[in-house]
Amino acid sequence: MKVLVTGASGFLGGALVRRLVADREHEVSILVRRTSNLADLGDARDQVKLVYGDLSDPDSLIAATSGIDVVFHSAARVDERGTRDQFWAENVTATERLLESARRNGAARFVFISSPSAMMDYDGGDQLDVDESVPYPRRYLNLYSETKAAAERAVLAANTTEFSTCALRPRAIWGAGDRSGPIVRLLSRTAVGKLPDLSYGRDIYASLCHVDNIVEACVKAASSNAVGGKAYFVADAERTNVWRFLGQVATQLGYEPPTRQPNPRVLHAIVTAIETVWRIPFIATRWSPPLSRYAVALMTRSATYDTTAATRDFGYQPIVDRETGLAGFLAWLETQGGVIALTKDVR
Repeated sequence: MKVLVTGASGFLGGALVRRLVADREHEVSILVRRTSNLADLGDARDQVKLVYGDLSDPDSLIAATSGIDVVFHSAARVDERGTRDQFWAENVTATERLLESARRNGAARFVFISSPSAMMDYDGGDQLDVDESVPYPRRYLNLYSETKAAAERAVLAANTTEFSTCALRPRAIWGAGDRSGPIVRLLSRTAVGKLPDLSYGRDIYASLCHVDNIVEACVKAASSNAVGGKAYFVADAERTNVWRFLGQVATQLGYEPPTRQPNPRVLHAIVTAIETVWRIPFIATRWSPPLSRYAVALMTRSATYDTTAATRDFGYQPIVDRETGLAGFLAWLETQGGVIALTKDVR
């Protein structure tokens, strides 16, 4: 089977490429820029076809999808740095173009990496053990949430009997190889004493997703005949107490867990001020905001997901448990010189 992966220079995309190559059942192509850093692909880099191009270039998408059976679309603008035009172009328009190119070239399947953030309402609260029946928000928390939801809708609407499309929704993908994800960013701020404790004494629960578990879901979804036009939550088996987990990992790394609890009204005022400043394109295009309404929601709202549908329709079961994944992550982190060294260039 011939497959195309976008986002191969990223954390999830790279892990997916390595898995597909290791399976020895596929001819793997990746869409990359000539400036892409593919070092994390390791030996797999020499066993894939490099298609140079860009998601903003329709001609390169036609070339990339020529002869392809399955498209795994992992590339996206994922942090909060950027303007509305940038988010819309990279997350929505690019996905629509890739869908059309894949369909026109006769691809049979399209697996899109979405996000549970697409289901978080601006004025919402906890979402405990929700399934795929939860509706899209009336108002989105940020540009990432809004554009991932729009892209997901486009993917699901493109499903036909000849062109099967689906969307997978992992939250906070983590594990060895993560250089800039939410867990790494939170640990980095903890290491330098800049992460406040926003739990305010509450237990905040989340369904995280180890990178190998979402890769497993991608592979299984691509081979299922029951996923067409559907979205699926994908998560680890364990429900995570977010602040307890952060505290435990911080302690293992030799850092003091977060304890400072800011006044909620002051916090709200700070977030409002930052959001106002980050509407300035010069700032928005260069740096991620130090704090945002979206980030606060992730740290103060419980969000856990029922993965029954993924198990039913394509046999998803987590293949990495929390203890094993954490041991691997901490061992890899040590090879990178620690979390501070790892994130020194993250904006």
